[in-house]
Amino acid sequence: MNSSALIHAVIDGVLTGSVYALMATGLTLIFGVMDIINVAQGIFVILGAYLSYALSVHWGIDPFVGLVITIPTLFLVGIVVERAFIGRLKGPEKTAMSILVTYAISLVIEGSLNMIFSVNYVQISASYVNKTFRIFGVYFAYIYVYGFIMAAILLVALYVMLYRTRFGASIRASLADQTAAALVGIDVKRVSTICFGIGIAVTAAGGMVFGATNAFNASTSYDLISRLLVIIVLGGMGSLGGALLAGILMVTLEDIVGVVWSPVWSIIAFYIVLVIVLSIRPQGLFGKQSARVA
Repeated sequence: MNSSALIHAVIDGVLTGSVYALMATGLTLIFGVMDIINVAQGIFVILGAYLSYALSVHWGIDPFVGLVITIPTLFLVGIVVERAFIGRLKGPEKTAMSILVTYAISLVIEGSLNMIFSVNYVQISASYVNKTFRIFGVYFAYIYVYGFIMAAILLVALYVMLYRTRFGASIRASLADQTAAALVGIDVKRVSTICFGIGIAVTAAGGMVFGATNAFNASTSYDLISRLLVIIVLGGMGSLGGALLAGILMVTLEDIVGVVWSPVWSIIAFYIVLVIVLSIRPQGLFGKQSARVA
Protein backbone atom coordinates (compact mmCIF):
# COMPACT_ATOMS: atom_id res chain seq x y z
CA MET A 1 0.00 0.00 0.00
CA ASN A 2 1.30 3.45 -0.94
CA SER A 3 1.62 5.54 2.23
CA SER A 4 1.33 8.79 0.30
CA ALA A 5 -1.96 7.57 -1.18
CA LEU A 6 -3.25 6.83 2.32
CA ILE A 7 -2.21 10.26 3.56
CA HIS A 8 -3.87 11.83 0.55
CA ALA A 9 -7.06 9.85 1.25
CA VAL A 10 -7.14 11.07 4.85
CA ILE A 11 -6.59 14.69 3.80
CA ASP A 12 -9.22 14.52 1.08
CA GLY A 13 -11.61 12.84 3.50
CA VAL A 14 -11.24 15.63 6.06
CA LEU A 15 -11.55 18.37 3.44
CA THR A 16 -14.58 16.82 1.75
CA GLY A 17 -16.11 15.62 5.00
CA SER A 18 -16.27 19.16 6.33
CA VAL A 19 -18.59 20.12 3.48
CA TYR A 20 -20.83 17.10 4.13
CA ALA A 21 -20.77 18.02 7.82
CA LEU A 22 -21.98 21.51 6.95
CA MET A 23 -24.94 20.13 4.99
CA ALA A 24 -25.71 17.56 7.70
CA THR A 25 -25.58 20.27 10.37
CA GLY A 26 -28.41 22.06 8.59
CA LEU A 27 -30.40 18.83 8.48
CA THR A 28 -29.87 18.02 12.15
CA LEU A 29 -30.64 21.62 13.18
CA ILE A 30 -34.03 21.30 11.50
CA PHE A 31 -34.71 18.02 13.26
CA GLY A 32 -33.49 19.23 16.63
CA VAL A 33 -35.67 22.33 16.73
CA MET A 34 -38.71 21.15 14.77
CA ASP A 35 -38.81 17.32 14.98
CA ILE A 36 -38.85 17.40 11.18
CA ILE A 37 -36.97 14.80 9.11
CA ASN A 38 -36.24 16.75 5.95
CA VAL A 39 -35.68 14.14 3.24
CA ALA A 40 -35.71 17.01 0.72
CA GLN A 41 -32.31 18.18 1.97
CA GLY A 42 -30.57 16.30 -0.84
CA ILE A 43 -32.57 18.01 -3.59
CA PHE A 44 -31.97 21.39 -1.95
CA VAL A 45 -28.23 20.66 -2.20
CA ILE A 46 -28.68 19.95 -5.91
CA LEU A 47 -30.80 23.09 -6.27
CA GLY A 48 -27.92 25.06 -4.75
CA ALA A 49 -25.54 23.40 -7.20
CA TYR A 50 -27.76 24.29 -10.16
CA LEU A 51 -28.06 27.90 -8.99
CA SER A 52 -24.26 28.20 -8.81
CA TYR A 53 -24.00 26.50 -12.20
CA ALA A 54 -26.49 28.92 -13.78
CA LEU A 55 -24.74 31.97 -12.32
CA SER A 56 -21.40 30.69 -13.59
CA VAL A 57 -22.57 29.74 -17.09
CA HIS A 58 -24.96 32.58 -17.86
CA TRP A 59 -23.46 35.50 -15.95
CA GLY A 60 -19.84 34.43 -15.51
CA ILE A 61 -20.03 34.73 -11.71
CA ASP A 62 -17.39 32.80 -9.78
CA PRO A 63 -19.03 29.96 -7.78
CA PHE A 64 -17.72 31.24 -4.44
CA VAL A 65 -18.71 34.83 -5.20
CA GLY A 66 -22.12 33.54 -6.26
CA LEU A 67 -22.73 32.33 -2.70
CA VAL A 68 -23.69 35.89 -1.75
CA ILE A 69 -26.69 35.31 -4.02
CA THR A 70 -27.42 31.60 -3.59
CA ILE A 71 -27.24 31.44 0.22
CA PRO A 72 -29.83 34.22 0.79
CA THR A 73 -31.94 32.81 -2.04
CA LEU A 74 -32.14 29.34 -0.49
CA PHE A 75 -32.72 30.89 2.94
CA LEU A 76 -35.81 32.60 1.52
CA VAL A 77 -36.85 29.37 -0.22
CA GLY A 78 -36.60 27.60 3.14
CA ILE A 79 -38.73 30.27 4.82
CA VAL A 80 -41.43 29.94 2.13
CA VAL A 81 -41.42 26.14 2.30
CA GLU A 82 -41.67 26.17 6.08
CA ARG A 83 -44.52 28.68 6.08
CA ALA A 84 -46.43 26.97 3.28
CA PHE A 85 -45.98 23.30 4.23
CA ILE A 86 -43.82 22.37 7.21
CA GLY A 87 -45.31 24.78 9.71
CA ARG A 88 -48.77 23.33 9.09
CA LEU A 89 -47.77 19.92 10.46
CA LYS A 90 -49.14 19.43 13.96
CA GLY A 91 -49.71 16.72 16.52
CA PRO A 92 -47.91 13.50 17.48
CA GLU A 93 -47.68 12.34 13.87
CA LYS A 94 -45.76 15.45 12.79
CA THR A 95 -42.38 13.73 12.47
CA ALA A 96 -43.73 10.83 10.42
CA MET A 97 -45.81 13.15 8.23
CA SER A 98 -42.77 15.37 7.64
CA ILE A 99 -41.11 12.52 5.75
CA LEU A 100 -44.03 12.32 3.32
CA VAL A 101 -44.34 16.09 2.92
CA THR A 102 -40.65 16.74 2.35
CA TYR A 103 -40.45 13.79 -0.03
CA ALA A 104 -43.29 15.32 -2.05
CA ILE A 105 -41.43 18.64 -2.04
CA SER A 106 -38.33 16.82 -3.25
CA LEU A 107 -40.22 15.25 -6.14
CA VAL A 108 -41.65 18.61 -7.22
CA ILE A 109 -38.24 20.29 -7.16
CA GLU A 110 -36.64 17.33 -8.94
CA GLY A 111 -39.22 17.45 -11.72
CA SER A 112 -38.84 21.21 -12.07
CA LEU A 113 -35.05 20.94 -12.32
CA ASN A 114 -35.36 18.21 -14.97
CA MET A 115 -37.66 20.45 -17.00
CA ILE A 116 -35.34 23.46 -16.74
CA PHE A 117 -31.91 21.81 -17.04
CA SER A 118 -32.81 18.40 -18.58
CA VAL A 119 -31.61 15.09 -17.17
CA ASN A 120 -28.11 15.48 -18.61
CA TYR A 121 -25.25 15.64 -16.14
CA VAL A 122 -23.53 18.99 -15.69
CA GLN A 123 -20.64 20.24 -13.58
CA ILE A 124 -19.65 23.64 -12.27
CA SER A 125 -16.40 24.87 -13.78
CA ALA A 126 -13.91 27.50 -12.66
CA SER A 127 -10.22 28.13 -13.24
CA TYR A 128 -9.21 26.48 -9.94
CA VAL A 129 -11.50 23.42 -10.01
CA ASN A 130 -8.96 21.11 -11.64
CA LYS A 131 -5.79 22.75 -10.30
CA THR A 132 -3.66 21.40 -7.48
CA PHE A 133 -0.67 22.47 -5.40
CA ARG A 134 1.93 20.38 -3.61
CA ILE A 135 3.07 20.44 0.02
CA PHE A 136 5.61 17.89 1.32
CA GLY A 137 4.93 15.62 -1.62
CA VAL A 138 1.16 15.61 -1.15
CA TYR A 139 -1.06 17.19 -3.78
CA PHE A 140 -4.01 19.31 -2.70
CA ALA A 141 -6.87 20.28 -4.97
CA TYR A 142 -7.67 23.98 -4.70
CA ILE A 143 -11.42 23.38 -4.81
CA TYR A 144 -11.29 21.04 -1.81
CA VAL A 145 -9.13 23.44 0.19
CA TYR A 146 -11.36 26.39 -0.67
CA GLY A 147 -14.42 24.29 0.17
CA PHE A 148 -12.92 23.33 3.54
CA ILE A 149 -12.15 26.97 4.38
CA MET A 150 -15.66 28.01 3.37
CA ALA A 151 -17.24 25.22 5.42
CA ALA A 152 -15.08 26.11 8.44
CA ILE A 153 -16.09 29.77 8.21
CA LEU A 154 -19.79 28.94 7.96
CA LEU A 155 -19.61 26.39 10.78
CA VAL A 156 -17.83 28.92 13.02
CA ALA A 157 -20.46 31.51 12.10
CA LEU A 158 -23.17 29.01 13.01
CA TYR A 159 -21.43 28.28 16.32
CA VAL A 160 -21.16 31.99 17.13
CA MET A 161 -24.82 32.48 16.32
CA LEU A 162 -25.85 29.54 18.52
CA TYR A 163 -23.63 30.30 21.53
CA ARG A 164 -22.91 34.03 21.41
CA THR A 165 -26.23 35.61 20.46
CA ARG A 166 -29.62 36.02 22.08
CA PHE A 167 -31.32 34.35 19.16
CA GLY A 168 -28.89 31.44 19.50
CA ALA A 169 -29.97 31.06 23.11
CA SER A 170 -33.56 30.84 21.88
CA ILE A 171 -32.55 28.13 19.42
CA ARG A 172 -30.76 26.14 22.09
CA ALA A 173 -33.72 26.47 24.43
CA SER A 174 -36.00 25.19 21.67
CA LEU A 175 -33.57 22.35 20.99
CA ALA A 176 -33.75 21.32 24.63
CA ASP A 177 -37.50 21.67 25.24
CA GLN A 178 -40.00 23.53 23.06
CA THR A 179 -42.68 23.64 25.75
CA ALA A 180 -40.36 25.12 28.36
CA ALA A 181 -38.99 27.59 25.79
CA ALA A 182 -42.50 28.80 25.00
CA LEU A 183 -43.29 29.18 28.71
CA VAL A 184 -40.37 31.59 29.19
CA GLY A 185 -41.55 33.77 26.31
CA ILE A 186 -39.62 32.41 23.32
CA ASP A 187 -41.49 32.55 20.01
CA VAL A 188 -40.88 28.91 19.08
CA LYS A 189 -42.74 29.29 15.78
CA ARG A 190 -40.46 32.13 14.67
CA VAL A 191 -37.37 30.23 15.82
CA SER A 192 -38.50 27.14 13.89
CA THR A 193 -39.09 29.12 10.70
CA ILE A 194 -35.68 30.79 10.81
CA CYS A 195 -33.93 27.52 11.68
CA PHE A 196 -35.53 25.83 8.70
CA GLY A 197 -34.33 28.70 6.52
CA ILE A 198 -30.80 28.37 7.90
CA GLY A 199 -30.86 24.59 7.44
CA ILE A 200 -31.75 25.05 3.78
CA ALA A 201 -29.39 28.01 3.24
CA VAL A 202 -26.29 25.95 4.06
CA THR A 203 -27.14 23.61 1.19
CA ALA A 204 -26.23 26.43 -1.21
CA ALA A 205 -22.62 26.30 -0.02
CA GLY A 206 -22.47 22.52 0.09
CA GLY A 207 -24.16 22.24 -3.29
CA MET A 208 -21.69 24.59 -4.91
CA VAL A 209 -18.67 22.55 -3.78
CA PHE A 210 -20.42 19.29 -4.61
CA GLY A 211 -21.32 20.55 -8.07
CA ALA A 212 -17.75 21.65 -8.73
CA THR A 213 -16.27 18.28 -7.74
CA ASN A 214 -18.94 15.96 -9.18
CA ALA A 215 -21.07 15.73 -12.30
CA PHE A 216 -24.69 15.93 -11.20
CA ASN A 217 -28.32 16.04 -12.22
CA ALA A 218 -31.51 16.18 -10.19
CA SER A 219 -31.48 12.43 -9.47
CA THR A 220 -28.11 12.77 -7.72
CA SER A 221 -30.07 13.99 -4.71
CA TYR A 222 -31.02 10.41 -3.74
CA ASP A 223 -27.43 9.42 -3.03
CA LEU A 224 -26.86 12.69 -1.19
CA ILE A 225 -29.81 12.40 1.16
CA SER A 226 -28.90 8.81 2.03
CA ARG A 227 -25.41 9.95 3.03
CA LEU A 228 -26.68 12.93 5.01
CA LEU A 229 -29.21 10.83 6.89
CA VAL A 230 -26.51 8.30 7.75
CA ILE A 231 -24.34 11.12 9.10
CA ILE A 232 -26.99 12.62 11.37
CA VAL A 233 -28.18 9.20 12.60
CA LEU A 234 -24.61 8.16 13.36
CA GLY A 235 -23.79 11.46 15.06
CA GLY A 236 -27.05 11.42 17.03
CA MET A 237 -30.35 12.85 15.83
CA GLY A 238 -30.39 16.54 16.70
CA SER A 239 -26.73 16.69 17.78
CA LEU A 240 -24.90 19.47 15.94
CA GLY A 241 -21.49 18.37 17.19
CA GLY A 242 -22.31 14.78 16.28
CA ALA A 243 -23.20 15.75 12.72
CA LEU A 244 -19.92 17.64 12.36
CA LEU A 245 -17.74 14.81 13.63
CA ALA A 246 -19.69 12.04 11.90
CA GLY A 247 -19.53 13.85 8.56
CA ILE A 248 -15.75 14.10 8.66
CA LEU A 249 -15.24 10.58 10.06
CA MET A 250 -17.52 8.85 7.57
CA VAL A 251 -16.16 10.51 4.44
CA THR A 252 -12.57 9.99 5.63
CA LEU A 253 -13.32 6.31 6.30
CA GLU A 254 -14.82 5.96 2.83
CA ASP A 255 -11.69 7.40 1.21
CA ILE A 256 -9.36 5.23 3.31
CA VAL A 257 -11.27 2.04 2.47
CA GLY A 258 -11.16 3.01 -1.21
CA VAL A 259 -7.36 3.24 -1.07
CA VAL A 260 -6.56 0.36 1.32
CA TRP A 261 -9.11 -2.14 0.04
CA SER A 262 -11.23 -1.27 -2.99
CA PRO A 263 -13.37 1.65 -4.21
CA VAL A 264 -16.20 -0.86 -4.60
CA TRP A 265 -16.26 -1.37 -0.83
CA SER A 266 -15.83 2.28 0.15
CA ILE A 267 -19.52 3.19 0.14
CA ILE A 268 -20.47 -0.15 1.71
CA ALA A 269 -18.11 0.56 4.61
CA PHE A 270 -20.05 3.78 5.12
CA TYR A 271 -23.15 1.80 6.04
CA ILE A 272 -21.40 -1.08 7.82
CA VAL A 273 -20.00 1.38 10.37
CA LEU A 274 -23.49 2.80 10.87
CA VAL A 275 -24.93 -0.65 11.63
CA ILE A 276 -22.09 -1.51 14.03
CA VAL A 277 -22.31 1.77 15.95
CA LEU A 278 -26.10 1.72 16.23
CA SER A 279 -26.08 -1.90 17.42
CA ILE A 280 -23.86 -0.77 20.31
CA ARG A 281 -25.24 2.73 20.81
CA PRO A 282 -28.73 3.07 19.25
CA GLN A 283 -28.93 6.80 19.95
CA GLY A 284 -25.80 7.49 17.89
CA LEU A 285 -22.40 8.75 18.96
CA PHE A 286 -23.63 11.93 20.65
CA GLY A 287 -27.36 11.34 20.93
CA LYS A 288 -29.14 11.09 24.27
CA GLN A 289 -31.79 8.53 25.06
CA SER A 290 -33.59 10.81 27.49
CA ALA A 291 -33.75 13.88 25.30
CA ARG A 292 -34.45 14.84 21.72
CA VAL A 293 -31.10 16.44 21.15
CA ALA A 294 -27.53 16.53 22.35
